[in-house]
Amino acid sequence: MQFRHLGKTGLKVSDLCLGSMTFGREATEKESFAMLDRFVEAGGNFIDTADVYSTGKSEEIVGRWLRAKRREDFVVATKVRFTMGSGPNDVGLYRKHIMAAVADSLRRLQTDYLDLYQVHAWDPVTPLEETLSTLDELVSRGWVRYLGASNFRGWQLQKALDLARLHAWEPFVCLQPQYNLLCRATEYEIVPVCLQEGLGVIPWSPLRGGWLSGKFRRGMSEPPAETRIAIAEKMGWGESWSRYNTEHTWELIDEVFAVAKQAGKTPAQTAIRWLLQKPGVTAPILGARSMEQLEDNLGASSFELSDEQMRRLDRASAMPVTYPYDEAAEQQQRAGRL
Repeated sequence: MQFRHLGKTGLKVSDLCLGSMTFGREATEKESFAMLDRFVEAGGNFIDTADVYSTGKSEEIVGRWLRAKRREDFVVATKVRFTMGSGPNDVGLYRKHIMAAVADSLRRLQTDYLDLYQVHAWDPVTPLEETLSTLDELVSRGWVRYLGASNFRGWQLQKALDLARLHAWEPFVCLQPQYNLLCRATEYEIVPVCLQEGLGVIPWSPLRGGWLSGKFRRGMSEPPAETRIAIAEKMGWGESWSRYNTEHTWELIDEVFAVAKQAGKTPAQTAIRWLLQKPGVTAPILGARSMEQLEDNLGASSFELSDEQMRRLDRASAMPVTYPYDEAAEQQQRAGRL
């Protein structure tokens, strides 16, 4: 695995990040420990979790694993925003909840500090000044080293960065958005803000819940049982079969298989590698449910796609762009020719 700076900071993280959303849910503690060990053996040092994953079990599993390791060898990230209880103050990005949540995360992770603390999503109720000043205090106290955001829109991210700059508060240094070959709207405004401001992009769902894993091929009439896509269909999640069972998806998957064959790699490795070679991307987050999936995903760090292969995937994954993004794309193309 290679190492990249997290945005414009001096912190170096592995170019693949191990996500732990499956820990304590699809993966047992024993299986989770094995995946963590394999990730480290492959050269990884970047581990991402959230207080809400498996209602805290994910953090607890990572904490028990981390206890037997040298803490300084790892970059541990977690997130705050969503509910961990049924009380009126158990969700949100206001001072009381953040202060309680960070203390709970530190306890579950069995660590004195968090390398990266991320707000999990925008809070439309709490004043942004309250959120950012509280996060700044966490850094001042030494509980948190760096700050990040997840699932922000472009204007939300820019507003947070501008307010932090105005008040001399610690700024966000990275953003964790959904970004993959089936979700490229992230490139409209979110990625440009990150590039302009020097934030690292840490994409979640690089395989869109499994659609780009190689398990899905044209001609299938339903998702395989027990896959995340099958579960998503029942639960109404965004990666559901009914949402992506389209000609665009199958044309893209056809091209992913073709490029993968040409490169001598698997479809999953090819899809993740495409992300690794996109501007601004620091480390896609691997959300493996098993050691087999993790082994496949880890191979994305060991090769490069050619310029032509990248163009093929760009073309196959392109979606119709409407105003005002169509005019911006045309201006960029004209500027490139000049």
